[in-house]
Amino acid sequence: MVYKRLMTGMFSSNCYIIGDNGEGAVIDPGVECGEIMAAVEELGLRIKYIILTHVHIDHICHMDELREKTGANVAAHADDAVYLSNPRLNGSALFGLAKAFGNADITVKDGDVLKVGGMDVHIIHTPGHSAGGICIKAENRLFSGDTLFRMSIGRTDLGNGDYDELINSIKTKLMVLDDEVEVYPGHGTATTIGYERANNPFISG
Repeated sequence: MVYKRLMTGMFSSNCYIIGDNGEGAVIDPGVECGEIMAAVEELGLRIKYIILTHVHIDHICHMDELREKTGANVAAHADDAVYLSNPRLNGSALFGLAKAFGNADITVKDGDVLKVGGMDVHIIHTPGHSAGGICIKAENRLFSGDTLFRMSIGRTDLGNGDYDELINSIKTKLMVLDDEVEVYPGHGTATTIGYERANNPFISG
C-alpha cells in the first residue's frame, strides 16, 4: 500500500493519498490541488477516487479542481452528498466563501467496498459529526475524518451533528476493530484503536 499525508492550507486539515499497483485515491482534498498533484506524480499514481469523509469545507475545498485535473470520481455518503451545493451546510458560508461544489459522482453506504488497484477500501458509516460522515479502512489503516481524533472526538454543533449518535458510531463501528489498527484523523496526529480504547476520555472506561 502506498500512503502519503499532506497538511497545509488555511484549514490545516489532513489530506491523505493511498494507492496500490499504480492506482490511487485522495481522501479529503483540503490541501491545494497543486500540492496534491505533485505528491500524486511523485507516488506514480493514477487517481481513481476522491473520497470525502464528510462534506465540510475544510475537507472538500479543492475537490472540484482536483476532479477536473485527475478525472477521478468523487465519492461521498448519500446523507452528506446533498450538502455539497449548499454553502451554509457545507460550511463555506462561515468563512465568507459561500461556495457551492459539484455533485458527487457516486454515493456510498456502510459496508461498500471500493477497489483501488488490488486493495479493498472499506466504507464505514459513522454519523454524528455529520449525518453522512464515514471512516475509510484500507488494510490496517483507518482514515477517520472528523469522527475520531487522538484523545478526542469530532464536534457535533455544526447544524446536523448529534453527540449521542457520534459516540454510538465510535463504540459500535470503530471500537470493534483490532487494537493494532492505525487511525489517521482529519486533523492532528495519528493514533491507534487500542490507544483510544484505553485512553480517549470520551469512550474509555
